[in-house]
Amino acid sequence: MNRGSANNSSPSFPPNWHSQPGEAVAAGLDSPEQGLSRAEAETRLHRFGPNQLPGVAPTPWWRRLLRQFHNLLIYVLLGAAVLAALMQHWVDTGVILAVVLVNGVIGYIQEGRAEQALQAIRAMLSAKATVIRDGERRRIDASELVPGDRVWLTAGDKVPADVRLLNVSRLQAQEAALTGESVPVSKDEAPVAEDADLGDRRGMLYSGTLITQGQGMGVVVATGARTELGKINRLLATVEELTTPLIRQMAGFAKTLTLVILSLAVLVFVLGLLRGQDPQMLFMAVVSLAVAAIPEGLPTILTVALAIGVTRMARRRAIIRRLPAVETLGAVSVICSDKTGTLTRNEMMVASLALPDDRYRVEGSGYAPEGDLHRLDGVESPSRALAPLLQACVLCNDSRLLRVAQGWQVEGDPMEGALLTLALKGGLDPAEQQQHYPRRGEIPFDSRYKYMASCHRREDGTAFLLVKGAPDVLLTLCREEHGGQPLEQGRWQREMEEIAAGGQRVLGFATRTLTAAEAEGELRHEQLERGLQLLGLVGLMDPPREEAIAAVAECHRAGIQVKMITGDHGITAAAIAARLGLHNNDEVLTGRELEQLSDAELCERVTEVNVFARTTPEHKLRLVQALQERGAVVAMTGDGVNDAPALKRADVGVAMGQGGTEAAKEASEMVLTDDNFATITRAVHEGRTVYDNLKKAIVFLLPVNGGESLSIILALLLALTLPIEPLQILWVNMVSSIGLALALAFEASEPGVMRRPPRDPCAPILSRFLIWRILLVSTLFTIGIFGVFQWSLAAGHEVGYARTLAVNTLVAMEVWYLFSVRHLYSESPAWTGLRSLRPALLAVSVVLALQLFFTYTPIMQFWFGTRPLAAGHVLLTIGIGLAVFLVLALEKRLVRVEGK
Repeated sequence: MNRGSANNSSPSFPPNWHSQPGEAVAAGLDSPEQGLSRAEAETRLHRFGPNQLPGVAPTPWWRRLLRQFHNLLIYVLLGAAVLAALMQHWVDTGVILAVVLVNGVIGYIQEGRAEQALQAIRAMLSAKATVIRDGERRRIDASELVPGDRVWLTAGDKVPADVRLLNVSRLQAQEAALTGESVPVSKDEAPVAEDADLGDRRGMLYSGTLITQGQGMGVVVATGARTELGKINRLLATVEELTTPLIRQMAGFAKTLTLVILSLAVLVFVLGLLRGQDPQMLFMAVVSLAVAAIPEGLPTILTVALAIGVTRMARRRAIIRRLPAVETLGAVSVICSDKTGTLTRNEMMVASLALPDDRYRVEGSGYAPEGDLHRLDGVESPSRALAPLLQACVLCNDSRLLRVAQGWQVEGDPMEGALLTLALKGGLDPAEQQQHYPRRGEIPFDSRYKYMASCHRREDGTAFLLVKGAPDVLLTLCREEHGGQPLEQGRWQREMEEIAAGGQRVLGFATRTLTAAEAEGELRHEQLERGLQLLGLVGLMDPPREEAIAAVAECHRAGIQVKMITGDHGITAAAIAARLGLHNNDEVLTGRELEQLSDAELCERVTEVNVFARTTPEHKLRLVQALQERGAVVAMTGDGVNDAPALKRADVGVAMGQGGTEAAKEASEMVLTDDNFATITRAVHEGRTVYDNLKKAIVFLLPVNGGESLSIILALLLALTLPIEPLQILWVNMVSSIGLALALAFEASEPGVMRRPPRDPCAPILSRFLIWRILLVSTLFTIGIFGVFQWSLAAGHEVGYARTLAVNTLVAMEVWYLFSVRHLYSESPAWTGLRSLRPALLAVSVVLALQLFFTYTPIMQFWFGTRPLAAGHVLLTIGIGLAVFLVLALEKRLVRVEGK
């Protein structure tokens, strides 16, 4: 190989093949016209390796499984199981261990799915490739391609490697998965500037993209890990996944809880020894205290609440792939969204028309032929030039518009589909037009000429020419406007710039009547230089979703920033951002400008700018990291393989289910089945509700444990009989507490859930108000338990009866407290929200039935030492529970709810 060839490791990287003439690239890679010889191909294959993305050694299954138990809360639970075993409560030991195991298995399964992201990218590589070797075309495994191979590509082929084009014919490639460009890109052989963005390198084809039209031949410049796809694969492999805010908060909560429990146990044990109490009795009492203080049901409630959130989100078209992501959505403070297909419909439509005698605004959305054409001068009658323009949209067109079960669908180019929709809105039937004016000749679109032309014959035998293409090219070919007026170049140039400034792609249309001799011959480029008449300009855009506009406004009300990160051009991005109502939508930061910023400078700019254009995978990843450095909890949407690294790094990666690549889906935590930004907002709403319900469950469970613990401590300090035995405590903790707390997981959203700012992910899970509430309720529960127990003993009842009365009083207080804790963020009465009240009533019914079984059946009396209570004492327990409810209702009115 000569100096321009690849060295022993790889061709130059990052490559500048796009800025060199194709012939120079071929010469530099020693790629002769007859292709490589078999021997040379084998030599290069040995040197560069197969055209495959490198695999990553998976984490052993046993290590992944053990990793699920490396959590302090799990250690606390395992400690509870050991304590229960020491007390020979084998059933409770088994239940606690089962809870730990279920949580570990769920984490193990979810983590395993994350490792499929790299496999999904590797699967994007083409399986076969057509190459020229030894002067012959051959079909080989794509893994055998080497730099310098000449490959032949046609419509429908997946590009097998990075290729510098040498010859093309009407070649177009769909590069959305790599660049974010919403429509197929026309390709040619011409070199471009060395600093051209990836999406502007017209002379290149990239591995993993798709040929949608035409054919071409080029030389392979990079294979395997050295391709742009390989670069993303390496980037994805190095991205660190973050733990969710809930996991971090629960870890902090577990540390605090463990410290409190151990401190109390040691304190009680030491005080008992100082008072001369029996060490063995003290040890058993401390074990009882630990069992009472540990909320064994909390992991179960956490898992169930998240699972309920998953189910609710699935009904709202959001599929959660990793359970903790449900709650993380509730903490999201920034949503970084792709433009195409998420904020917009990914369906081109004509938005404006510029005709010689007027301009039009076109209503509607997508390919559905619904919407009117409005003249901007207010005149009701249509422009004289409108019908010829609509006819040109239909006849100079190679695509079809079909009505299917899901709506309207285009076969062919999306922009041509939008032109057919425009004609239908204007009252023209495409099928009828094509029948009356059959095509007699054509010049296919070619990126070198930037236009398409077609020849048609009328029923009277005369023929006419229609031309569609880039407006700057057509303006040079036209001498006059439709109707015979001289063409004002300056005026049409301003019209073109004004439409483009609105973020619209501009197409020009022209026509002229052909002579009889011209109509008989083959259509040639020279015939377009003989006085074309300009019909007008058409502005096309991918319109914003109406529901996305409303969703962006709702995000702003909820204190969530919305940022658009797209591979599209800056002008287009800014125009769409303005329509969507994004804040600061007139300031756009391009990928090239982003590269000039240091990490510190980017951290400053990223909070101010909401529109980022012409971005690469590295840019998207940097933006997500910069936002996280500023303390934001980031949700990132994407559909292409270029989005996968940022999706993996984001706190919540959101992939598109309809148009998304498998790589994007596997790197994400959530998949939208409708590719709709509004679904993300609904998911955030649900995530906030899930977190609220988790806090309610914690605030419900902890006072129960607190009341039990304080009752035991009080009895020990006063050298009195324990009001509740350890086995009875476990009954309450594992049956009534869990049963009632589960009802809170089904609670509906409280009013104003989307009018609160996002919570601070670094804040502890318990605010000062909630700590106050837990202490207050724990005190009330202690008074109820200890008071009724001592009263019963004073009334002459035996210890077993008094303990049964104390346990039932505790359960009654739990039941009434459940109705109080349903509304943490409002002073709504406990009976409001009838739909969400049903789970609470069902839970209460089940718990009461179990408590009657616990109290009055002989077998339970044998195991738990209970006694049947008199009817009057049952009413007493209900009255104590009601008193707790009334005290808390009064407290709600006296204590402000800010900061909950």
